[in-house]
Amino acid sequence: MNVLLLRDVVAVLLAGGAGERLYPLTKDRAKPAVSFGGPYRIIDFTLSNCVNSGLRKIFIATQYKAQSLNRHVRMGWSIVNTELGEFVDVLPPQKRVGENWYLGTADAVYQNLYSIERERPRFVIILSGDHIYKMDYGKMLDVHIARGAVLTVGAIEIPKTESKRFGILEVDEDSRITGFQEKPATATGSPWNPDFALGSMGIYIFDTDVLVRELARDAEQGTTHDFGRDIIPTLVKSAMR
Repeated sequence: MNVLLLRDVVAVLLAGGAGERLYPLTKDRAKPAVSFGGPYRIIDFTLSNCVNSGLRKIFIATQYKAQSLNRHVRMGWSIVNTELGEFVDVLPPQKRVGENWYLGTADAVYQNLYSIERERPRFVIILSGDHIYKMDYGKMLDVHIARGAVLTVGAIEIPKTESKRFGILEVDEDSRITGFQEKPATATGSPWNPDFALGSMGIYIFDTDVLVRELARDAEQGTTHDFGRDIIPTLVKSAMR
């Protein structure tokens, strides 16, 4: 991935979840701030992926019990070169566009469009701050650009019996998304391995203009303001018409 092109990308980490399934570890902190391997926190996996992929413009949207997370980011991630326009910035909920705190994952990004658009990125990568994996996002961005996509979703093969735990992608043999369901009771197998479904990893690459348009549209609807339940299914349906 071209270094100059990577400067046209902003990453947004969603790190406001309560992490109820990890209680009592999340009694006093958000899930991304839970310790992992001594001094590290869960969010360090996604942040390391970003930095090692060449992404140096990173926003972190926080909400639930964020003090521990804020302190960790401030003390452990001051490694970027601000003189080159690089940053790792925490975005606390500010009620910028209304009287509500974040109403969902999509609303968290929508309420921070002001900060995102100021960077004038060509692409925005939406990431979860509480997942543990290693990945080069630059390779995924290469595919997004080469395919001329407006949305690219990272996916992993999972047993179809696990579909209730994931957003499930339906794709054709050319890897084009033809359907998306959030945690369905039953799932369609992938074209290459019918016994397995494609589970969303919560990694979304958007062309910025498409993201802004879809978030604005969703904000006016009575939805759950969630990427998996609302934004992506609506976008896929409109593309299939």
